Amino acid sequence: MKTVRQITILGSTGSIGESTLDVIARHPDRFRVAALTAHKNVEKMLLQCQRFRPCYAVMLDTESAEQLTKAIQVAGIDTEVLSGIESLEKVASLPEVNTVMAAIVGAAGIRPTFAAARTGKLVLLANKETLVMAGRIFMDLVKQHSATLLPIDSEHNAIYQSLPHRFNGDLAAVGVSRILLTASGGPFRCSPLASLEKVTPEQACAHPNWDMGQKISVDSATMMNKGLEVIEAHWLFDAAPDKIQVVIHPQSVIHSMVAYIDGSVIAQLGNPDMRTPIAHAMGYPDRIESGVSALDMFKVAHLDFEQPDFERFPCLRLAYQALGAGGNMPAVLNAANEIAVESFLKRRMSFTAIPTMIAHVMQTVKQEEITTLDDVLRTDRLARDVALEWLESLH
Repeated sequence: MKTVRQITILGSTGSIGESTLDVIARHPDRFRVAALTAHKNVEKMLLQCQRFRPCYAVMLDTESAEQLTKAIQVAGIDTEVLSGIESLEKVASLPEVNTVMAAIVGAAGIRPTFAAARTGKLVLLANKETLVMAGRIFMDLVKQHSATLLPIDSEHNAIYQSLPHRFNGDLAAVGVSRILLTASGGPFRCSPLASLEKVTPEQACAHPNWDMGQKISVDSATMMNKGLEVIEAHWLFDAAPDKIQVVIHPQSVIHSMVAYIDGSVIAQLGNPDMRTPIAHAMGYPDRIESGVSALDMFKVAHLDFEQPDFERFPCLRLAYQALGAGGNMPAVLNAANEIAVESFLKRRMSFTAIPTMIAHVMQTVKQEEITTLDDVLRTDRLARDVALEWLESLH
């Protein structure tokens, strides 16, 4: 008889959250939704509560929580509505919950993800910022509290699947020579460099292969997304920066590869659909049906690979610099990028200003070591303030 896993989904109204619920709906005998959380999308949260009947629904935004409370009462649903960051931490660490999908985009996802690790949960990690901003602290916490960490990012999940089952954190011990992180190159891979100045938010969000949220779509267009993934891979697999190579692969069929000292390269392939890595992590060590169609190799026909161009993608270079510098610099990079992308989406600055803002913030904020989550969050606030000051100087 299968044990039913109680799951909390942090960020259920986002693209990862919705894909997770899609997988859950296919396996009612395996999973039960204990809690759902969102920022302020009341309409979508209400629909999810009606379908999955969680014990708790958390809205980060207080006003949205009040609206949801009224809507849930009218609908006659027996779900308790909570609000605020403390409530996110509460549902991430409920005693009855054994699995937490950490899919809140941005720095807001760090505290509840830490809460899940601190209470020894199986953490399905889709929130990049936890590792980018606080990698060492978080990985130590996972070990200290015997939590289990499985990556959801398609690339890191592919790496995980391409490593031997006996991998215990030492790449050299299992014969790994390097990790090959694949990247689509985004919508502007072949665009003339001079045209990037005029890129609109709509163009930046039109990813050629993946259906993603706005923030991650812009990050893919600048390749900051891949830069953040390099930092994540460093912490997840204890890989030195020079052992992580980014490979542009426009078809997004190979999701990443692992090269071994005997010359072998093992890759994970599949259609570009996040339900595949989600189902892999949720079912692990079993394989469960995801709803994703089988890969048609004859339709794919060929696979292309290119080296990334740092002139075209300066954000990727900045990410490697931040990882090399260490300390608070990855947190500075991430915070500056969040402000830069938000400002671009609001049409307050150009697409090509994104790396310019990030570089300015990295040069302005003093490099220092971080040892606590408070250090990380303080760095995050400082870097955002510096970024906003730079933005104001443009106007």
